[in-house]
Amino acid sequence: MHIPIASRLAHTGEYYFSRKLRELAALNAAGANIINLGIGSPDLPPHPSVTAALAASVALPNAHGYQGYQGTPALRGAMAEFYQRHYGVALDPASEILPLLGSKEGLMHIAMTFLEAGDAVLIPNPGYPTYRAVAEISGAEVREYDLTAAAGWLPDLEALAQTDLSRVKMMLVNYPHMPTGASADVAFLMRLVAFAKAHGILLVHDNPYGFILNETPPVSLLAVPGAREVALELNSLSKSHNLAGWRVGMLCGRADLIADVLRFKSNMDSGMFLPVQQAAVAALALGDDWFRELNATYRARRALVLELLRALGCAPAPGQVGLFIWAAVPAGFADGYALSDAVLARARVFITPGGIFGSNGQSYVRASLCQPESVLREALARVQGISEPHDNEQNGHVELAETSRVPK
Repeated sequence: MHIPIASRLAHTGEYYFSRKLRELAALNAAGANIINLGIGSPDLPPHPSVTAALAASVALPNAHGYQGYQGTPALRGAMAEFYQRHYGVALDPASEILPLLGSKEGLMHIAMTFLEAGDAVLIPNPGYPTYRAVAEISGAEVREYDLTAAAGWLPDLEALAQTDLSRVKMMLVNYPHMPTGASADVAFLMRLVAFAKAHGILLVHDNPYGFILNETPPVSLLAVPGAREVALELNSLSKSHNLAGWRVGMLCGRADLIADVLRFKSNMDSGMFLPVQQAAVAALALGDDWFRELNATYRARRALVLELLRALGCAPAPGQVGLFIWAAVPAGFADGYALSDAVLARARVFITPGGIFGSNGQSYVRASLCQPESVLREALARVQGISEPHDNEQNGHVELAETSRVPK
């Protein structure tokens, strides 16, 4: 018997990496030994104090029961202290912070709380694919705003203001930006807040990358004067504290908006495992030494990934922030998909095609820094081994024949 899916899923497919990881697993099962430079899942461990807090908490007599829907006071307090210490933002832990089972969950909660059929939502192109998915599932109309290299991957707010924004209820923004690694300075964020106020738009700022390879102090949108009137901010411990699989995120902002999201969230889960909350408290208390050590590791890896991409003839943009390198594909390839397929087939290395992030990413690829240096050196050697330099090139460009066959 055929059971039709709900119409809300008509335009939403399975998440790209869900499909791709299954494909790579099948290739590995057949002996391909693929090196995955696609997904940004930190391979480094959390700080020892974090795992120690987890282990100690497991033995508590109340550790295994349902937890409060708003997280423990200790966790919310630690999140507030983190925001005060690193961003200079004062938050009331009782009403302006909502712990999440990862910020990806928070995107869905926000969409389901505030969006419905008849509303429109602005999402970046290129941008995190989940932004489009949550908007579509909520029934809202998706309107893309263009981000381009020429504009520093920042939206043209003046051009947007000239469009019909009467039904636009929400705008999703993300700086440091994924996938491009671009940053937004305070001056731009101030203009963004003014734009949202002028048009009655709720800003949702997704902010998980500010502590990775960022040469300037991390910035919260909530630090901008007046932002709290029009903005919510998502944050996460996945990248900054190597806790991706632990699913610890937070939503911060105005108390009434947080309470609205809680109305939806409290019907979706029964709280976060207490030992994970206790471990997150320990993680949030880590000082600058933690970030210096983390970034020293990523800086060494970045050098290898940059060399790999340049060996493919790609052109990485300077000054990128975060766990990835975004690079323009060389001439001779139709798009990032073609280059990604060729590198997977001939070198058994997977890099992400930029087109999964939107049409403005078609001519790009993205490579992750989430592999040890030894693995990255192996990936570099594989790529160098299949590439032949052009006789007339002086810039290190290499030619890589396109093929869809994975070598034995």
